[in-house]
Amino acid sequence: MSWRDRADREAAAIRAAGRWRAPRDLDARGPVGRLGDGREVVSFASNDYLGLSAHPAVVAAAHEALDRWGAGSGSARLIVGSRPVHGALEDALARWKGAGAAALFPTGFAANLGVLSTFGGPDVLVCSDELNHASIIDGCRLSRARVAVYRHGDLDHLGELLAAAGGAPAIVVTDTVFSMDGDVADVDAVVALAARHGALTVLDEAHAVLGPEVHVDPDADVLRVGTLSKTLGSLGGFVAGPRRYVELLANRARPYIFTTASTPADAAAALAALRVLRSPEGAALVARLRAHVDRLRAGHPSPILPFVCGAEERALAASAALLDHGLLVPAIRPPTVPPGTSRLRVTVSAAHTDEHLERLEHALAAVFGEVPAR
Repeated sequence: MSWRDRADREAAAIRAAGRWRAPRDLDARGPVGRLGDGREVVSFASNDYLGLSAHPAVVAAAHEALDRWGAGSGSARLIVGSRPVHGALEDALARWKGAGAAALFPTGFAANLGVLSTFGGPDVLVCSDELNHASIIDGCRLSRARVAVYRHGDLDHLGELLAAAGGAPAIVVTDTVFSMDGDVADVDAVVALAARHGALTVLDEAHAVLGPEVHVDPDADVLRVGTLSKTLGSLGGFVAGPRRYVELLANRARPYIFTTASTPADAAAALAALRVLRSPEGAALVARLRAHVDRLRAGHPSPILPFVCGAEERALAASAALLDHGLLVPAIRPPTVPPGTSRLRVTVSAAHTDEHLERLEHALAAVFGEVPAR
């Protein structure tokens, strides 16, 4: 069979399953924009949780970096691609996380690949929550380690796996906020359990704009993975933790060593966004986001609100119905979520207005008969 035939066969299988997808342009700055067909929509699908991607100070910082350093870094960090803004951002991220040091990666996905492939190995056991992000799953595969998947949030199961490790070095890796359900890990309990077994803990905090808070000693065996593309509205990823581990990453992590440094504009934008986040204005934005989430689902721990439909066809129909109301909420289907759990994944931003939320509430009620509970 030729490669063309193989590609056509694979594409046909995806189409036959009703899962063929393609990018859809949204001409937007913030939550309101226009689709390619000219329809104006309000997006409830972005991870720009605080609306910082369009914050004037963030945009101005990116412009200034473009004028000073140009559009690209031109090389990897360890060659000639490191600019002063990269180091300044790493220092600021380390202070934010209460860590000894931080290292930048081109994306949060690359950060997880870098951490797990650096600290994993054939003699290592990696214990991974069954609902962890795809980047963690792929990092586990690249780690060459023995991987044990524990039931979602089941600390008893995790403890059994660690106890059965037989003295082998172990890593416990978990999202702190799970990207498809919007629920949270019991971070304190995970860290404590891992410490009792001498395991290294890796926490992916990509979606943790509303918590959970992580309180660990700066020298504890805990690495915190984050992204610049969600709470901070820019692009990139980072790992923060004890300096000994972060410096080892800079010398061993292939996604760090062999990748061109993030653009100066992205780094400068993230640094400006972090300054906003850690200011009274940032606290007000977080409080506004918290209030938006409580309006839709009181007490929910994150801005990710799943509305599970079950069948893929039902999720697609619900998404299309919301689009008729001028609201963009794509259906999430397998393989992103397990079969039978297709859903609408509503993500809320501090940039949404009260009128946007009112429209969403009315549209959900019209589509589902009432605003559905999780």
